[in-house]
Amino acid sequence: MTNAIKETHFDLPAQTGFYKGKVRDVYIFEKELVVVASDRISAFDVVLPKPIPYKGQVLNQIAAKFLKATADIVPNWVTATPDPNVTIGKKCEPFKVEMVIRGYLAGHAAREYKAGKRMICGVEMPEGLQENDPFPQPIITPTTKADQGHDEDISRSDILAKGIVSEADYLILEKYTRALFQRGQEMAAEMGLILVDTKYEFGKYGNDILLIDEIHTPDSSRYFYADGYAENQKNGVTQKQLSKEFVRQWLIANGFQGKEGQTVPEMTDEIVESISERYIELFEKITGEAFQKADTSTIESRIESAILNHLN
Repeated sequence: MTNAIKETHFDLPAQTGFYKGKVRDVYIFEKELVVVASDRISAFDVVLPKPIPYKGQVLNQIAAKFLKATADIVPNWVTATPDPNVTIGKKCEPFKVEMVIRGYLAGHAAREYKAGKRMICGVEMPEGLQENDPFPQPIITPTTKADQGHDEDISRSDILAKGIVSEADYLILEKYTRALFQRGQEMAAEMGLILVDTKYEFGKYGNDILLIDEIHTPDSSRYFYADGYAENQKNGVTQKQLSKEFVRQWLIANGFQGKEGQTVPEMTDEIVESISERYIELFEKITGEAFQKADTSTIESRIESAILNHLN
C-alpha cells in the first residue's frame, strides 16, 4: 500500500495553536492558518480507522481549483498552496453554520422525504418527488457547525432568532451560496456531471465575509453523471454518482451508520484502495485534468519542508 498521512505533529515557528478536524490538521498563527489535508476519511461524523492514499491531495487540489474559479463571486481565505496537501490563508472568524444547498432530492433530504417528512430546515419539499429528482429550484438547508459530534439541521428563522448569524450577514451568505452553486453546476455540466448538492462555509476577516474551507470536493458535494441521468430516473434505477456516498453506502450495507453500539466494518486493503481510486476518478472527472500523484515516500517531511519554506 502507498503511504498515507493519518495525522501530523509539526512544531512550526511562531505557531500559536493547533486544531485537529475530522480530516484537516490546522496550524494556527496570529493572522493566518496553515491547513494540512490529511488522508483521514469520515462518514456519519465518525473518522474511519484507516487513511485513504492521495485523498488529502485530491481534496486540496480540487478545492484550490474551485476557490480560484469562484473568486470573482466571493473573496476567499486562500493566500498560498505550497504543497499538494497544504493550503495557507487568512485566519477568519467562522460563522457557526454550514450553508448546505440542494438542487436534487438526494442523500439526507431523500432519507427525510422517504420517512414522510415534507419540511427540511424550515423549507417545504413538494409532494410527488422520487429520489434524485430535481427540486423546482435549489433549496438552502443549513446545519449548525458542531465542534464535536453531529451537525444538526436548523432553519433560517432559528438561526436569526438565536442570533447565530445577524440578518444582514445571513442574507449575504444566502446570496453567495446561490451564486456559488450556480457556478459549480455550470462547471460540472461542462465536465458531463451534475452538481447535486454541496455545502459552503464562510467566515469574517475584519468586516469582510470570506469563503473558507473547501468547495465542490467529493467530501463536501455530491455529483451524478449527466449521461444516463434521465433514463435512470425514468426507470427508477440508482444514479451513478461521484461523491463520498459510496463510502456511506458500504458502511450502511455493513451495519454502520455512526450510531451508538455500532462498529466500523473492517477496512481491508482492497476497500482502502478502491476508495482511493474513486477519489482519483472524481478528481479527473471534475477537473478534466490527469491526477499527478505526489511523492509519498517521505510524505510528512515533504509537507513540513513546504510549509517551512513558505513561512520563511
